[in-house]
Amino acid sequence: MNPPTLSIIVPMLNEEAIIAATLAALHPLAAEILAVDGGSSDKSADLAAPHVTQLLQAAHGRARQMNAGAAVARGEILLFLHADTQLPPGADRLIGEAVASGAHWGRFDVRIAGKSAWFPLIGGLMNLRSRLSGIATGDQAIFVSRAAFERIGGFPDIPLMEDIVLSRRLRQLGRPACLRQKVTTAGRRWEKHGVLRTIVVMWWLRLRFFCGADPHELAREYGYAPQSAR
Repeated sequence: MNPPTLSIIVPMLNEEAIIAATLAALHPLAAEILAVDGGSSDKSADLAAPHVTQLLQAAHGRARQMNAGAAVARGEILLFLHADTQLPPGADRLIGEAVASGAHWGRFDVRIAGKSAWFPLIGGLMNLRSRLSGIATGDQAIFVSRAAFERIGGFPDIPLMEDIVLSRRLRQLGRPACLRQKVTTAGRRWEKHGVLRTIVVMWWLRLRFFCGADPHELAREYGYAPQSAR
């Protein structure tokens, strides 16, 4: 039996410093590669184009961009990869084995790259929390079978916490495959705003979201540009 086909979807916005390296690192994998630009004002699109199967344009907003990529992807499995995240070697095989074993969806453990001594602890706690809760974050490179993704209606059209809502919906179909091989994600967000401050802010926003706060308001507080209307 042939392994299921894989499509890797990379949303991006003004990532000219890193996007070429991120996409080039995917070339050894047996996968279709789609970059979805959300209206970059830099050279991200030009730098991405030589490295992808398709370069798409979509309305700004990570959820919208990932849904746009999923809509044209040809793979039986969809992998959503942040522009600042690197997959472990053999990720295509690991994902294929997980889905072939019956998992509807899953994610990798994460390692945060950077200078802070806090990063190993933060990454370890993220992985433990995800394993216990069955909730994955986008930093962990979420993958999902196309059938399951379409069954739950894809990512919700919200500017923040889209990965949390997706996980909740997918969890109704089954627990995630929690792969212990690590993706490496940049710690730039923590380093820019301060590690402890970022942790507090992220937990506070997540708590308020769980209590019913509007994700659009949370996104504005987090510093995301508001999404334009459809």
